[in-house]
Amino acid sequence: MSVIKDHPLRYRIANELHARPFPALTAPCHAALLAIKPPQGAAQRDRALDRAHLIALLDRFGADHPPPEANHHFVDLGRVRLKWESHTEFVTYTIFADGVEARPFDPAAFGVFPEDWLAALPAPRLTSALIRVEPVPEGGTAEISKRLREWFVPESLAAARVVEGTAVVASDFRIDSAGHIRFAVFVEPGTGPRRVGRIVQRLAEIETYKAMAMLGLFRVRGMSARIADLEARLSQLVDGMSARGEEAEALLAALLEISSELETLLAKSSFRFGATAAYEAIVHDRIEVLREERFEGRQLLREFMMRRFDPAMRTVKSAERQLATMAERAARAGELLRTRVDVERSAQNQKLLASMDRRADLQLRLQKTVEGLSVVAISYYALNLAVYLATPLAKEIGIDKGWLAAGLTPPVVLAVWALIRRIRKHVE
Repeated sequence: MSVIKDHPLRYRIANELHARPFPALTAPCHAALLAIKPPQGAAQRDRALDRAHLIALLDRFGADHPPPEANHHFVDLGRVRLKWESHTEFVTYTIFADGVEARPFDPAAFGVFPEDWLAALPAPRLTSALIRVEPVPEGGTAEISKRLREWFVPESLAAARVVEGTAVVASDFRIDSAGHIRFAVFVEPGTGPRRVGRIVQRLAEIETYKAMAMLGLFRVRGMSARIADLEARLSQLVDGMSARGEEAEALLAALLEISSELETLLAKSSFRFGATAAYEAIVHDRIEVLREERFEGRQLLREFMMRRFDPAMRTVKSAERQLATMAERAARAGELLRTRVDVERSAQNQKLLASMDRRADLQLRLQKTVEGLSVVAISYYALNLAVYLATPLAKEIGIDKGWLAAGLTPPVVLAVWALIRRIRKHVE
């Protein structure tokens, strides 16, 4: 089999499926998530800055550097483990550590990140989260419910049994006083470390991709005034197309301006719309794989998203459809206006051709008039030449010069007329 030549990307394709392994976690433990994203041009950011900032953190712990061009790195930093991932638009740092703080959701979990290092982040924080993982406490469901009431805001709380009832997860998706989102995980005895790690990873991904998806809503809100203005202008222009007093050329110029603004909006927003749809799908996929079951009558994570997250996503999709519909309307209006302009130009051309016909007729009449005058003028000069030539001969035979001119006039005029007519026919 050694004679088979491999595709250059064969091993990279195979390894990519195993590139981001889930952490193996044993309760009690905790995780801290930090996601950063540049406000503008995130997809085109300088990724060398991300790598340099990661290395600056690793060097403080004497940890191994990631390979060149790596977009993920899993490394031990002494008492904690760090998972770094570079995505298309954002970068995440996730800390995994054994044990839990005596104070629930103590922000000291972020103490592994030095303050000066946090201050020098290459992009602002998009979201951060604390995930507390405990074994199911004595007292079972009742004790879990008590802790959830103490830790979270009741009206926002979502809680569910997940993965065939092996764990209970809960969050209110609110930012606490320390600036973090909180997640609680209560694990049933006998749950494997890999399964616990998958649950924690899914919760971190739900929070990260939820935040990324919600960026689309605020992009739409920022565009809403401009979209409304374009909608009004386009409607007014379409209404003006039926008015006979409006000139098609002016309407077409205004329509081109509106179409240009619409295309600019679509070009600037198409990436965000596409990314929002992708992030939304990931959020729902991550919730789906948790296989939620109701816990103590609480709303599920899926129901929380359906009530608050999904309407935001529908708003984004509605704005995308509205822009696409307006672009189609502008295109149809452009076709109608171009047709109207073509008809008007055709009518103008017909008038111009009729005017040219009239001018040609006048020129023909004038030509015939000039032709008659030309016969007279040329005949006059030709007759004088003929008289001068024939005068000596006329004197010899006794013919008077006046009678000579009178006799030569008819044939000279007739000859000149015949000559001019022949020339005109030859030209035509």
